[in-house]
Amino acid sequence: MSGSVARTSHRFRIIFLMPLLGLLLTGCGYNNIPTFEEQAKAKWSEVLNQYQRRSDLIPNLVETVKGFAKQESSVLEAVTAARASATAVKVDASTITDPEAFKKFQDAQAQLSGSLARLLAISENYPVLKSNQNYLALQSQLEGTENRIAVARRDYIEAVRIYNTELKTFPGSFWARFFYPNNKPMEVFTIAESAKTVPPVKF
Repeated sequence: MSGSVARTSHRFRIIFLMPLLGLLLTGCGYNNIPTFEEQAKAKWSEVLNQYQRRSDLIPNLVETVKGFAKQESSVLEAVTAARASATAVKVDASTITDPEAFKKFQDAQAQLSGSLARLLAISENYPVLKSNQNYLALQSQLEGTENRIAVARRDYIEAVRIYNTELKTFPGSFWARFFYPNNKPMEVFTIAESAKTVPPVKF
């Protein structure tokens, strides 16, 4: 009888202590790493969405410019090639924790930004193109997209800063070592400030 009571008492203590242990772990930041990881991934998805939005605008922009400035074939071809290179870069969930893959993505997008800026700049030489309603509409959409890219990148960088800091500082480093050993620091954009300038889409 006493053994049965002891076992019942032991089970009661376990049932009572489990929620308490859960609260203790939560209070100590046990859930911070997966929480911050998901937040950073969500911000990364938004970066990709905005880059895709820009990519989708480019074919129409190229065709519009071509209608007024066919002689600018080298610039048009450069933009088309840069877009193809950017979209060919493989991007998946591992990209943000793989320095080499992330650099390829970043470099491809930077190359596309440069080519796009040169394409937009040639409109200065074609007054009829500058006044074309379709071109003006694409210009406006592109400007809005470039601004959203800048915001998305900023938000992603901040989310990664929080996540990476959690992995490196106590008590996050403790949880990472014993409970999240496969979690790796995430990469951030490192292009020089001069290369981050939004392409000049207004003249």
